[in-house]
Amino acid sequence: MEVKIDKTYPLEVDPQRAWTLLQDLRQLAGCMPGAEITEQLSANSYKGAVKLKVGPALAQFGGSVEVVECDHQARRVVLRAKGADKGGSSAAMDLNAVIEPVADAPAKASLLGQASVVVNGKFAQFGGRMMVQVSEMMLGQFVQNFQAAAQQLPQAAQAQDVSPAVDVPQAPAAAAPARQAAREINGLALLWALIRGWFASRFARPAR
Repeated sequence: MEVKIDKTYPLEVDPQRAWTLLQDLRQLAGCMPGAEITEQLSANSYKGAVKLKVGPALAQFGGSVEVVECDHQARRVVLRAKGADKGGSSAAMDLNAVIEPVADAPAKASLLGQASVVVNGKFAQFGGRMMVQVSEMMLGQFVQNFQAAAQQLPQAAQAQDVSPAVDVPQAPAAAAPARQAAREINGLALLWALIRGWFASRFARPAR
């Protein structure tokens, strides 16, 4: 089952600090609830893990993330991730993320994200509508953590330009508190989204 997401999120942080964080894959993973980078395999590929708990159900995906493109001029990163759990479920995602400035607001930016997610196994049984709700909720948590981490970066980062090499540098230690806050996923909110989507699919009026 494939889910496509195309969203724009406003950020209360300047474009340069947002871009500094976006290209740091280790810190970026720390903003996603339950995710972490466990090992760097090469200049542009990493091993990672994602832990998801919804009610009593717990799934832990292990897999890899590849930086397909890192365009400093356009402030764009293209990522490809895939993983599987011991229960036979699998997931793959292609993500295109761009940081754009906001006209007449130099202290603000927008995060544009286009993602294609393919899931197989037990998560596919929830259906496309429910998976979109869950995916959008997770992305909402990610953006909140992303903004908080970017705001903690020093203002001096605005005057710095990272080398155009694909290798992703580590962000300053100031972003660490936001990474810690991102470790736990909002399981109750996800559970409610699943229940709400299930009832909506069961009691929706048939089209005439």
